[in-house]
Amino acid sequence: MTDRTHLLAPDVAFRPAELADAPSFAATLTRNRAYMRRWEPVRPEAFYTVEGQAARLTALLADRDAGRAVPWVLADADERVIGAFTLSAIERGPFRNGRLGYWVSEDHAGRGLATAAVRAVCEAARDLLGLHRVEAATVTDNTPSQRVLAKAGFERTGTAPGYLHINARWRDHHLFQRLLHDDPPTG
Repeated sequence: MTDRTHLLAPDVAFRPAELADAPSFAATLTRNRAYMRRWEPVRPEAFYTVEGQAARLTALLADRDAGRAVPWVLADADERVIGAFTLSAIERGPFRNGRLGYWVSEDHAGRGLATAAVRAVCEAARDLLGLHRVEAATVTDNTPSQRVLAKAGFERTGTAPGYLHINARWRDHHLFQRLLHDDPPTG
C-alpha cells in the first residue's frame, strides 16, 4: 500500500505521492485556498507555486526515504491531485506511532473518499510499517474531519488548547487516536 495504487472509487486512486505531482498540487491547493483557509496555517505565496510544491514534496520524499513519513495522494482519472494524506513523525521503538494529516478538494468532499483513504493509511501503518497507533488532531469546529476519523475507527482522546497556529491564530484542537493492534514491537 505504501508503494502501489489502490482504487477508492472507479475514478479515484489512492497512491504514493511523487515529485511529478508538484504542478497538480499547486493547482489544486490554489483552487482550494479559500475553502481550506479555516483549517490550515497561513502559507506564504510561494507555497502555492509549482516550485513551492516541488520543494515541499522533495522534503516529504526525503522523510519517506528516512522512514519518518509516508505521503499519499488522491488522484482523479486524469491523474490530478484531489487530496493528500500524510503519515508523519513516525516513531519506532516502544511507541510505534505516526501522525496523520489530510485534506480533500472541496469538489470531491462528501463522497467518502477521506474515510476510505484514512482506513487505507491505517492498514498500511499496521501491516507494512508495523505501527501500533495513529494519531490525528482537528480544529475543534472541523466536524467533517471529526466524522471522517470516527468512521475510520478513531476515538477522541482529549482537547489541546492552542495546539496549532491555524488561520492566523492559535487554535484549540480535538485529539484522536486509533490503536491498530496489541502485538509487541518487533525489530
